[in-house]
Amino acid sequence: MTLSRGRDLLAIPGPSVIPDRVLRAMHRAAPNIYEGALIELTGTVLADLCRVAGTEGAVAIYIGNGHAAWEASVANLLAPGDRALVLATGRFGHGWAATARQMGVEAEVMDFGFWAGVDADRLAERLHADRGHAIRAVLAVQVDTASSVRNDVAAIRAAIDAARHPALLALDSIACLGCDRLEMDALGVDVVVAACQKGLMTPPGLAFTFQNARAMERRVRCPSPYWDWGPRVGGEAYYQLFCGTAPTHHLYGLREALDMILEEGLEAVWRRHAVFARAVWAAVDAWGAGGALALNLRDPELRSHAVTTIRTAPGDGARLRRWCAEVAGLTLGVGLSVEGVDPDSIFRIGHMGHLNPPMLLGTIGTIEAGLAALGIAHAPRGAAAAAATIAAEAAPAAREVALRRQIG
Repeated sequence: MTLSRGRDLLAIPGPSVIPDRVLRAMHRAAPNIYEGALIELTGTVLADLCRVAGTEGAVAIYIGNGHAAWEASVANLLAPGDRALVLATGRFGHGWAATARQMGVEAEVMDFGFWAGVDADRLAERLHADRGHAIRAVLAVQVDTASSVRNDVAAIRAAIDAARHPALLALDSIACLGCDRLEMDALGVDVVVAACQKGLMTPPGLAFTFQNARAMERRVRCPSPYWDWGPRVGGEAYYQLFCGTAPTHHLYGLREALDMILEEGLEAVWRRHAVFARAVWAAVDAWGAGGALALNLRDPELRSHAVTTIRTAPGDGARLRRWCAEVAGLTLGVGLSVEGVDPDSIFRIGHMGHLNPPMLLGTIGTIEAGLAALGIAHAPRGAAAAAATIAAEAAPAAREVALRRQIG
């Protein structure tokens, strides 16, 4: 039996729920790509992307996904034979390293495991040992969607500085741009790679690299006209921004998504995601009191505000995901294959982008129903714990609204 006869709910860590405003903005005829409104709109998109990333540097837009952003960053930062130090805290650091290796780069991986963040002291020691400064770039992932580790970017920057090492710092923020706090320039990050389908609430298809002046000055000769930053950030003709035809309808959708983010305010967006993350954590802690369910990361400071990885007894993650999808119309994130981790004993909740309490509490309540229906050991009242967390966080805002009404 299936109970799913309404709108299915997507609770995976990307693609995220696409707002109706974004869909409506994309539902239009093809525009003039040579002059006029589209060119003006693109200029505002570039400026506001940099605003969201917290940089006064440049941004390049590619028609592609996060893997495209990885490749673009490598093509501009590293020549064949160069050495990069890649910091892995799950799966995606390994993926970035594999891309670099296939492009001829010597990618050395420091693996900190599935349950921990980057150890800044270990990083500083490794860079101190590189007396000849063979390492040209440090590649780090801000949030790994497999493990849901959120790394301390400031500590990574401090470790590089403490070693007095000239390596460029490149950061993968694909999973969390527009969800977890990112202030690229303030953090001393030289390059950020990102994509549109998660916190930016736009259908998959656009990848971004943000680069500061230091990265532009030290870029290598890019062997690919498509990946080359030069024409994309300093070209004279509009088509050079995209090495050909612009992704017209994605630009319309992204423009609307950026409007929504900036209307809410970046600080408010980051706070909303933090509230929802804590609600998910409260639910899992409640369930775990009566069974094997547990948050992948014990330390809240290591947890992303965009996605939460949850461990279960063997096989229960896969069973729960199937029940939620087939019976209830809720799609949860799968466990990703990582050495030493059983993907069937993992499920993930994406809480990013276009999300409100009814959507999140509906997700948590449905999971709780699935746990009960399948006889998976857990303590009850996870949904109540999540609701109480949201209520506590919302109480100051409610008092402020009431005070304004009294004054008015």
